[in-house]
Amino acid sequence: MEVIIIGIIFGSIFSVFYLYFSTRNKERLALIEKGVDASIFMRGKQQTAPIWKVLILNFALLLMGIGIGVFIASLLDNLTTLDEEAVYPATIFFMAGLGLFLGFNMTKNLDKE
Repeated sequence: MEVIIIGIIFGSIFSVFYLYFSTRNKERLALIEKGVDASIFMRGKQQTAPIWKVLILNFALLLMGIGIGVFIASLLDNLTTLDEEAVYPATIFFMAGLGLFLGFNMTKNLDKE
């Protein structure tokens, strides 16, 4: 039974990649046949920030958001009568999401430079 499930998973992954690349190839061939300039295929490859900068920036802001979330949750737990089981996860997830949102906006600024 496990072999069948693994086969289905790998078959699905292969099918998605096959459809993506075959469709992209057919679209490009159709555009070339119509006489469209081939430079349109290279548009997305210009002036982007290196992937390692984006990953480090987002990972750092995520960890800072988690750390600030734990700190704020600790303050809320000690200074208020809020439930500890609700305060910690809510604050941590909120601050981590805020950090990722900030990272997304900073990544857009990296691409502009």
